[in-house]
Amino acid sequence: MSDHDRAARWDAAFGATPDRVARSTPGNPLDAWLAAVALGGRGWYAAAAFHLGLLISGSDPVIAALASATRASHLRQVGGHALARPFDSAGLRRLAESDLLGPDGIDGDHPDRPGPQAADAAAARSDVLLGLAADALGQGRTAEARRLFGIESASVNAGWRAVVRRGWVAAEIELGAGRVDAAVAPAEAAAAAAQATGSVRHQIKSSLVLGASLAAVGERPSAQELIFGAHADATRLGLWPLVWPCALVLADVDPEHADAHRRAAARALHGVLRHSDPIARAAAAASPWVPTWLFSGWSD
Repeated sequence: MSDHDRAARWDAAFGATPDRVARSTPGNPLDAWLAAVALGGRGWYAAAAFHLGLLISGSDPVIAALASATRASHLRQVGGHALARPFDSAGLRRLAESDLLGPDGIDGDHPDRPGPQAADAAAARSDVLLGLAADALGQGRTAEARRLFGIESASVNAGWRAVVRRGWVAAEIELGAGRVDAAVAPAEAAAAAAQATGSVRHQIKSSLVLGASLAAVGERPSAQELIFGAHADATRLGLWPLVWPCALVLADVDPEHADAHRRAAARALHGVLRHSDPIARAAAAASPWVPTWLFSGWSD
């Protein structure tokens, strides 16, 4: 694969063009992972799961861990926190079995395995630990989520994705614990960190997390501005896994148009489910995090 093709895949996964998913077959494990990330960003979970399944069982422990964390993330995005946990755990186990976890988090004796920033062993460790924290939080285990978050955040040099995702998870932990005032600062930090990157998808999600945090403390005008912007950008780019939660939040912060926002959320979720594998669809249907009315009128 040419450098241009790799750059295009990276840009679709973590850059300015998340709406331009490459159609060619990935040439190596890193490219396959980038393709799966980009596919998941559009809500094409079945196609992403195909690539991720091969990578999870592959020989490269870093890519396997990254793929496991990505699969877990896709399941969480449809409310499948319990199903996500084994994938995050498997990713952490692959790193440990390959001596890529040391007393300080990452064994530095593997200069042959650094990988690109945001896709190296340190990034993989961060992904699976933050994923496990989010899995625990989604199952109501806030204390466990805090412990896992503390373990991950003690690491340094895990890349820009880790910095942004720490802000998301920290805000979500505080919201889950009912400490809504404490959620705003990490959400603001995530939004600031995301703006310093070229990842449009991370910027949109950071606006969603910050908007939800501001709404929780009663800052409705600021929350509306952020969520309306995030919803518009996600819709324009076809990032349907972000469209439907944005629309759900809008139903709360813009109650005069709540019915319209709920219809938009249902349409977006239905689009995601049509492109999802059976495991993801079942996770959404069984999840307490996905309102049952969103499934009205939807079928396989």
